[in-house]
Amino acid sequence: MFNHIALKTLAVLCKSLATMLHAGVPLLKALDTLSRKTGDERCRRHLGDVRQAVEQGVDIAAAMRDCRGYFPDLMIDMVHVGEQSGTFPEVLDGLADHYENNVRLRQTLRTMIAWPAIQLFAAILIVGGLIWFLGIIGGAGAGGKPVDILGLGLVGTSGAVKWFAMSLGSIFAVLGGYYIISRVFRQHRFLDSLLMRIPVVGNCMRSFAIARFSWAFSLTQQTGMPITRSLDSSFRATGNGAFAGSSQDVQQRVMAGDELGTALTDTNLFPEDYLQMVEVAEASGTVPETLKRLSPQFEDQARRSLSALAAALGWAVWMAVAGLIIYIVFNFFSGYAKMIFDAGNGKFPGD
Repeated sequence: MFNHIALKTLAVLCKSLATMLHAGVPLLKALDTLSRKTGDERCRRHLGDVRQAVEQGVDIAAAMRDCRGYFPDLMIDMVHVGEQSGTFPEVLDGLADHYENNVRLRQTLRTMIAWPAIQLFAAILIVGGLIWFLGIIGGAGAGGKPVDILGLGLVGTSGAVKWFAMSLGSIFAVLGGYYIISRVFRQHRFLDSLLMRIPVVGNCMRSFAIARFSWAFSLTQQTGMPITRSLDSSFRATGNGAFAGSSQDVQQRVMAGDELGTALTDTNLFPEDYLQMVEVAEASGTVPETLKRLSPQFEDQARRSLSALAAALGWAVWMAVAGLIIYIVFNFFSGYAKMIFDAGNGKFPGD
């Protein structure tokens, strides 16, 4: 079971807390109300712990950090800045918008990849069923030899089991390998850098990351967060290992006196037009406002890339299924043609 708060729960929490604080409800009472209203048992327990710590004089950001990873680092950093700057409700509004947008993006992604995934698994199930069925009825044919539709020696029940193990096992092996490399060995930077080299996939990932970076940097700068912490929080907000891995280098360049646009250029992660707009905004002192305006533009671009990715996946799965069907039909009839030819020469399968 994951220890962190669910994204949808987090969005509701930020929005509800911001609404109550704007209405003048005291923080302790607001936390108490939220802990009683939420249907998530873990969230209720952690909110209760936060309320108890705040009642004892602990800052709410420190109380959230004591929950051992349940609340995301970005939220904790922003809450701390909001407390220090007196803009806590406004920060919560911004966080609510951010997390609500992430929820919508996840729902969009799941909707778009659902049909290709259904096609793929349906094809796997159908082929497995054919292997089993033709293997069963094939035993009653001439010579008692089942039909091998794939030409891989997969027939009957054992063949169907091997087919499912190979096909489904390969899918789960890829997903499991990604999880192990990214979570256990913490190689998000390597994996995301690799994925960003793939056409369409890379454009989608890059656009999402830049949109999130722009939003986070704009919000953190508007609340007065120091530049190094602002950059660190903004790069981590991207959810992209390649971007997060560049955070330290950018911070060092900026602290050494380089302009932000120059430091971002050296990461090779941001497009040229984006960097040019950052440079212009730096000259006019309007970087937060400019990045806030750019964020939704890159979100729209990411959605278009996501639509293209889903369409490409759909076509790839369809072509793979069509190719498999053609191969099965060809292999099936070529096998029977061989049987007829052998029978015409006085031979029978198995002789």
